[in-house]
Amino acid sequence: MPTARPIVFLSDFGLGNEWVGLCHAVMSGIAPQCPIVDLSHLVRPLEVTSGAILLADAMPYVHESSVVLAVVDPNVGKDREIAIETESGRHLVGPDNGLLSLAWDAAGGIRSAVELTSADVVRRPHAESFRAPDTLCPAAASLASGMPIEQLGTSLDATTLAVVVMAEPEIEPGKITCEVIDFNRFGNVHLNVRPADLDAAELDTEAMLSIEAVSGSAAAKRGSTYADFAAGEYGVLVDPRGWLTIVRGNPASALDGLGLSIAAPVWITAVRD
Repeated sequence: MPTARPIVFLSDFGLGNEWVGLCHAVMSGIAPQCPIVDLSHLVRPLEVTSGAILLADAMPYVHESSVVLAVVDPNVGKDREIAIETESGRHLVGPDNGLLSLAWDAAGGIRSAVELTSADVVRRPHAESFRAPDTLCPAAASLASGMPIEQLGTSLDATTLAVVVMAEPEIEPGKITCEVIDFNRFGNVHLNVRPADLDAAELDTEAMLSIEAVSGSAAAKRGSTYADFAAGEYGVLVDPRGWLTIVRGNPASALDGLGLSIAAPVWITAVRD
C-alpha cells in the first residue's frame, strides 16, 4: 500500500464558512504528502441518505488506494466515529450513521472496522459541535500516511454498524412505482430506477414515458444528453451515476415543474396513443 495516498473528502459543510478549510489544514499538517480531493461539500444539510448514495456512486471513480473521509452527521458526538477497510483495500472514515454503508457495499464489503479511540490519533475536540478536525480528519490523514487501521482504535463487529437501506422500485408489466432519491441545482430529478428496471417493466426504450407525481404529470421523451430536449420539454435520461433522471430542456426545472422533493412517489408508464 503506498504511503502517500489521496484523501477523498465529502461533507455537507458548504462553502460559506471555514469548516472545509480547517479540515484541510489539519490533514495537510499530518500528511502533507497526501493530496486532498474535494468530492463535494454541497450534500444537502444533514441528509445522510443523499450523502451515502453520492459516496457509493463515486466509488467507480475513486482509486482503491484512496482514503475516503465523509462527514454528514446530524447527531454530532452521539454516533461512533469509525474507520472501515473494505475487501478491495479502500479505507472509509466517518460517523457510524449509515453514511459509509452503501460505499462499503460498492467496494466489496467490509474486511475490518474500528472505532476511533486511539489517544495517539484522536484529539480531544476543541468543540463537541464540530468534531471532524480533531477526530475524523486525523484518522483519515494517518491512514493516508500508511498507519494500519488497527492502530486507530478498538475493533468492531461489522454487523453492529448502522446502514442505509435504499428503497427498491416496484416493477410490474408496463409500470414502475418509484421515488425521488436526489436532485441537483439544475432541477434534474434522480429516481431509484436503473436501466434494467425499465427492461424488467417492459417499457420500450424508444417510447415516450408518462411521469406521474402527486403534484403534477408530464410526457417525457427518452434521450441521452440534455441537448436532446427543447427548452421546457420534459425528458428522461440515465445520468453518469446510473440513475434514471427526469430533466427539462434548459433553463426549465423538472423539480419545480412537477413539485417534487426527496422521497416523493413517482409513477412511470408508457404514454398511451
